[in-house]
Amino acid sequence: MAAAASAGGQAVEKQLKICGFKRNVDVLVLYLAGQGLRSIPSLSRFHRLRYLWINNNKIEDLTFLINNYCLTELYLNNNELTDVSGALKHLCALQILLLHNNQLKKLGKTVKELKGMISLQTLNLFHNPLAQDPDYRLYVIYSLPSVQLLDRKSVTQRERESALHLYNRERSCVMQSIAFGKRVNTPLGTTVGSSRCTQPARRLMMPSGCEFGNHTNRVPFENPEDAILLRAMTRSLTEFSSVDWNKVATCQERQLGNKAEEPHEKLTVQFR
Repeated sequence: MAAAASAGGQAVEKQLKICGFKRNVDVLVLYLAGQGLRSIPSLSRFHRLRYLWINNNKIEDLTFLINNYCLTELYLNNNELTDVSGALKHLCALQILLLHNNQLKKLGKTVKELKGMISLQTLNLFHNPLAQDPDYRLYVIYSLPSVQLLDRKSVTQRERESALHLYNRERSCVMQSIAFGKRVNTPLGTTVGSSRCTQPARRLMMPSGCEFGNHTNRVPFENPEDAILLRAMTRSLTEFSSVDWNKVATCQERQLGNKAEEPHEKLTVQFR
């Protein structure tokens, strides 16, 4: 173990010398790939480190990354990692994470560790035992919504919808029924939902204190379907108003008194 740690330390110092870094604060990039390393000493002194290559080694744990909060790209592929719990969740700025060709077995624990990475866009987990799960891809897409490229394949909108339907059926039904940005005509007592989420006809049960047009007193609905109906009805109401501007005096006419003021007639039409 001491020999492995020593080898890792020597590799770090060698890279610093090659790159000509004089101060730890200047180290933004560190390349330690393909050197057969089994362990690496703490990299905490490089608190501005952003790009780190440790791929193609024999690394089994990641405790040396505990204080490198600025990392945006981390290459850990082709190592011997079996678990990443507690080692990566603090890397909130990470955008690229490659973990393929390791020995990660527990999909749930691995994904849970990555959930705090709100900026993560590229993720590789293929060639790990956890990738054998039949719903592996959809589960990762649902759990990590910021990821755009998973296992070298772009995440499609259809995959996101399938993942939402599979792992959060209720939210999927609500989103499909409300249909943001679309016209929805759903009168009381009609069926609500799409072909994926169809419910029997039912009447809207509004909680006491919740009235149409009252945006300051929003009482939560006990049943999400009631909120769907209310949203559908309020969104489908369209109102048009018109005024005959020829009968309205201009500013100059008012000053000269050349035109008598007439009552303004406004025509308002509502469509539901």
